[in-house]
Amino acid sequence: MEKINLEPTDDTPKIVLDADAGSYEFSGISIPEDAAQFYQPIMDWLDEFGKAPKAGSNFNFKLEYFNTASSKVILDILLKIDGINSNGGDVKVTWHFEEDDEDMEEAGEEYAELVEVPFDLKSY
Repeated sequence: MEKINLEPTDDTPKIVLDADAGSYEFSGISIPEDAAQFYQPIMDWLDEFGKAPKAGSNFNFKLEYFNTASSKVILDILLKIDGINSNGGDVKVTWHFEEDDEDMEEAGEEYAELVEVPFDLKSY
């Protein structure tokens, strides 16, 4: 399966999706002009990954800021991960946030309530 390794820009996060290495990360800022278009390859990758998920996969979210359009797509990503887990995949999510960033902590808590996938909140 092909890996995705997108370097961050001023408007888009770093995204690493590498099943062979067991590395799954979304980090930085997400304010792309067209969030749905930007994240479509990620959604496609998750569809492919869901056909043969690697057991023990941990999707790490280390976002500093995201806009409203990105928040919808992040939920869609989490729902896809949730679906993979519901279909027998052994995957989980870790939501990282700076210790004093109440907005990101709250966003993680809200997302955790919307999915069934094991969801850890970790401050740094």
